[in-house]
Amino acid sequence: MQTLRKMAAELMVGVLTVSMLFLFSTPLSAQKQENPDVTKLLADARDKAAELSRDADEMEALIRTDVSWQTHAEMLESVKEHINQLGRVAAQLEQKRDSASQWQQQAIDRMLPVLKELAANTTVAINHLNENKTRPLQISSYPQYLKENAEAAHNLADMISSFVNYGDSRAKVEKLEQKLEIASR
Repeated sequence: MQTLRKMAAELMVGVLTVSMLFLFSTPLSAQKQENPDVTKLLADARDKAAELSRDADEMEALIRTDVSWQTHAEMLESVKEHINQLGRVAAQLEQKRDSASQWQQQAIDRMLPVLKELAANTTVAINHLNENKTRPLQISSYPQYLKENAEAAHNLADMISSFVNYGDSRAKVEKLEQKLEIASR
């Protein structure tokens, strides 16, 4: 199952990369150049989103186990910390947005709403746990928040990773064009 999921994700990255290359068919010289600082921050965001995604999976797995509310609280704290770390990177990206290339701006614009959704769901889950320490899983909304967080975390990690892969692919194409002295469209 994991292999199929991985293969599907890799296929989506490939399709997204090719689609984005056609989407941005404006000559490279007419577009704003990539900001290397934004590129580094996006790579950092990708890594932090991957950590968050793993945490969200572990958090969701707790639904199927009989662990204490303290274990839930510890995992929620870890999720919250990764969201906060990603939020700090997102704040830096927002500050550099105007100096970013078009695709970098799109990456920033698309990741922020998902990150806000994750933060809101996590806050609700923490509040729910604080109010229902003796029976967190007996209230149907709590597991739903955890499932929604895991899904949003996966979407965020996949999206940021796809944008970083696109940037890498685009840089390779530009390097090849220069090497072969091919004029941009």
